Amino acid sequence: MTTSTDEGRFFDLGDLSFDVTAPVVHEAREADWYVRTNYGFAVLRYAEANAILKDRRFCQGTIRWPDQNGVHTGPFHDWWGKVLLSLEGADHTRIRRLLFPAFKQRPVAAMAPRFQRIATDLIDGFAARGEVELVSEFAEPYSSRIICGLLGLPDSEWSQVAHWADDLGKSFGVNLKADLPRIEGALTGLYGYVDQLVADRTAHPTDDLVSQLIAAQQAERLSAEELGVALVFLVFAGMETTRNQLTLALQTFFAHPDQWRLLGERPELGRNAVEEIMRVNPTVTWITREALEDVEINGLVIPKGGIVQLLSHATGTDPRAMEETGFDITSPRPMHMGFGGGVHHCLGHFVARIDMAVALPLLAMRMPDARPDGPGEWLPVSGNTGAIRFPIRFTPETRRPDPVALATPSGW
Repeated sequence: MTTSTDEGRFFDLGDLSFDVTAPVVHEAREADWYVRTNYGFAVLRYAEANAILKDRRFCQGTIRWPDQNGVHTGPFHDWWGKVLLSLEGADHTRIRRLLFPAFKQRPVAAMAPRFQRIATDLIDGFAARGEVELVSEFAEPYSSRIICGLLGLPDSEWSQVAHWADDLGKSFGVNLKADLPRIEGALTGLYGYVDQLVADRTAHPTDDLVSQLIAAQQAERLSAEELGVALVFLVFAGMETTRNQLTLALQTFFAHPDQWRLLGERPELGRNAVEEIMRVNPTVTWITREALEDVEINGLVIPKGGIVQLLSHATGTDPRAMEETGFDITSPRPMHMGFGGGVHHCLGHFVARIDMAVALPLLAMRMPDARPDGPGEWLPVSGNTGAIRFPIRFTPETRRPDPVALATPSGW
């Protein structure tokens, strides 16, 4: 919903029918660099959003998300206040430093052949049929199996992990309060799973991330509670966002079939394709920041404690920041904000970038004429978005192609 007040336009970002990519948002961007919303100020232009991300007078602000949605107590409220997204200062730095080695570019890039094997195995399962339900048959198992591999979990457990991650992922949505029973049920399931995992790795340590974090906890660099919170967050966050972003990628490519064919012909463009997709159609539709003091920006005073939402699509397609805003996987662009920025830049961005840079060219090569088979079912285009169901049709594959040697994505 958008309305006009004496103070200018107002967007209801919690309205399930509101679309943050709609023309009304672009029109507002031309009128001014911000609008007022029920979740604070929404920043619509690239320059101001980029400046706020780098401004140390702002902190993450995500910790207030449950309260903004009427959730003031309970397991989810308590857990949300302890996740890496919500932490600031020394605790944020300490926990991020412990997690960071596993998410550096080199170890993640070394997993690209594994990502390719998973993607190929899944595509082999439907290529000859000429149809696929993208979420359940590719995006979800692909992203979940990758997270299982990263954390050293058995590949056979991806389905249960994905079920919990899907329900917990609703915590990023604007329908949070209505979804709270499923969210808290997923928390209970994941905590039980993580407790068993920690007990197993404590008794039988390996060289995986879980064992490394247990060692940090035993060395008193991480409390037992922090260990559990971190593992639950890692299990769901990496799966949910990659799954959603893959569905949004195909949605965008289907609106630009020439770009889809180009990606299939030139798989080395996978890296560029990921960046371009996240610029024009990101799953994270806004990035939250909170003012630590009164901040004046271009005539607007954001009071101490004031919330700003940096709208990813509006800023990523701002004509003031680039000559051409259309979708083109061959064109260089300013850095998008799909992974946030500053000290809260997404820890798992290399995982997301590399696994999608592997998957998208393989899909384009194996389904060159893919197109939607009906409208599908989608989350609201506000908060975190993506497909719930996305049926696709294409010409059935009559012969499995020879394996393709994809260049290891690097250089971000």
